[in-house]
Parts: sequence; structure tokens; C-alpha cells
Amino acid sequence: MKEYKVINWKMGLSKNNQRLEDTLNQYAREGWVLKDIAEQTSRIIFERDKNR
Repeated sequence: MKEYKVINWKMGLSKNNQRLEDTLNQYAREGWVLKDIAEQTSRIIFERDKNR
């Protein structure tokens, strides 16, 4: 079974790319895999196995 996490990305005025990279790496360390980045709504969707 899969579980999903949706976060709303808030763009900042500085270091936006670095903050995004740090956020993606943080979730990857927790076992989340990037599923989709919805550009129009600034939502990031992650997926992982629930019974890991």
C-alpha cells in the first residue's frame, strides 16, 4: 500500500532553488519519492510505501 504527502511550496525572494533542493533531499531521506510538482498550484506530491 502507498501513502502520499502533499506540501504547498512557498516561493521566496532569495535562494529559492537551494531551499527547494534542501526540501526535496529532506523528504528523500525520510523515504519519500517525488511524484509530481504541480506548477500552477505550487504543490509537491510525494509517495512512499506505507509498510516499509
